Amino acid sequence: MKKKILIVDDQPDIVLMLTDRLHALGYETVCASNGKEALEKLEHQLPHLMLLDLEMPELTGMDVLQELKKLYAQKNGGKETKGFGGGDSLPLPVVVMTAHGTISKAVEAMKSGAYDFLTKPIELDHLNLVFKKVLAREALGRQVASLRTEVESRYSQIIGESPQVSSMVQLAKRAADADATVLLLGESGTGKELFSRSIHRWSDRGDMPFSIINCVALTETLLENELFGHEKGAFTGADALQKGKIEVADGGTVFLDEIGDMPIGLQAKLLRVLQDHEFPRVGGTRLVRVNIRIIAATNKDLKQAVKAGTFREDLYFRLNVVNLSLPPLRDRPEDILPLAEHFLERHVREMKRPTRKFSKTTQNAMRSYLWPGNIRELDNAIARAVVLGVEEEITTELLGINGSQDDMEMEDNLPYHDAIELFSTHILEKAMRRSNWNQSKAADLLDLQRTYLSRLLKQKNIQQVQDSQ
Repeated sequence: MKKKILIVDDQPDIVLMLTDRLHALGYETVCASNGKEALEKLEHQLPHLMLLDLEMPELTGMDVLQELKKLYAQKNGGKETKGFGGGDSLPLPVVVMTAHGTISKAVEAMKSGAYDFLTKPIELDHLNLVFKKVLAREALGRQVASLRTEVESRYSQIIGESPQVSSMVQLAKRAADADATVLLLGESGTGKELFSRSIHRWSDRGDMPFSIINCVALTETLLENELFGHEKGAFTGADALQKGKIEVADGGTVFLDEIGDMPIGLQAKLLRVLQDHEFPRVGGTRLVRVNIRIIAATNKDLKQAVKAGTFREDLYFRLNVVNLSLPPLRDRPEDILPLAEHFLERHVREMKRPTRKFSKTTQNAMRSYLWPGNIRELDNAIARAVVLGVEEEITTELLGINGSQDDMEMEDNLPYHDAIELFSTHILEKAMRRSNWNQSKAADLLDLQRTYLSRLLKQKNIQQVQDSQ
């Protein structure tokens, strides 16, 4: 599709010359002989770019820029809204034209939102170069806005009607108003990343970068480089300076996921960032100063880790300024169906599948199932059901929880202690299967110490397919 250019100039010969040149370059043109006519044309159509002469009778080019700002603000409810390029409140990119002796006016126009200026007489090659740059920037701006909208819609709201979630949301919003460090606790899959993004979005830093660092996914050396970056020549292959995620997030928020697994050697460097807001890159001595907010999350008991000597006590106190403990899904069953409906609508839309719904039997099964993997398990189960299902109704078999209700109810004729024994054995076996017989992962799912889980498995004679250690 041809890009449309609005040419605004009161000299017909210049308008004709520019029209011919722009047609030759493959552009479509719309023309206005004065500022008032240009504004009238913008009420009915919005071209990709405006080429605006500054020296015109009645409404000058500067007057047109000011009117554009007012019109754009009105369309956005009078709010101070960022327009083209993210920095100026204009509805479209504007390139101004000026004579050699009035370049100061062109500079003033750029301060009012114009992207660039051209001096008369206009050179064709220069005009083409400027147009390509401004239209490429406009396309990039639209792409960034689209990606930002997509991310924000995915993490736009915390779903939950339970008192536990309502209480956590209120605390999170209060924490967002301050700049204090936040520590998010809870089992895997309880929504810690979603809460961290929400706190960032609700804070004054919401328009600044949000960096996520998983402290358990990398080796100590790679994690150090990910956090702090490196200087050129710091190690073999370090051919150029590289900023770490902490430096890239300057002015914004850094989310340290699985902070309980951070190697003890790196904890001291992180403590310095929290205390002094500065650090050296790997292989460097010059201190880099940053203005960031830290949000950390873990499913581990950090107090126990401090006692065990695997986590620094001073770092724990620095992180634990505002503490939010997110409840597991089994403790808020009233949130299961709202979450399920939310995930179902999203996956159907993203995968372009026909509308689906949960049968009554499936709804009851979802309410009674314990969801050891919490919200993440629910999300993944529904995604799988949307992919594999061919019928309108989603069954328990598709979700992988068929029989879970019967398992919960057990046998009516069993004595109390026998029923408890049978049920606990079932829960342990299920957790081991879901974790691929990895005792450490199963212990995390069940919120048990690994040594205690190992003892239970021996007591109940639950055979392992493979040993995790």
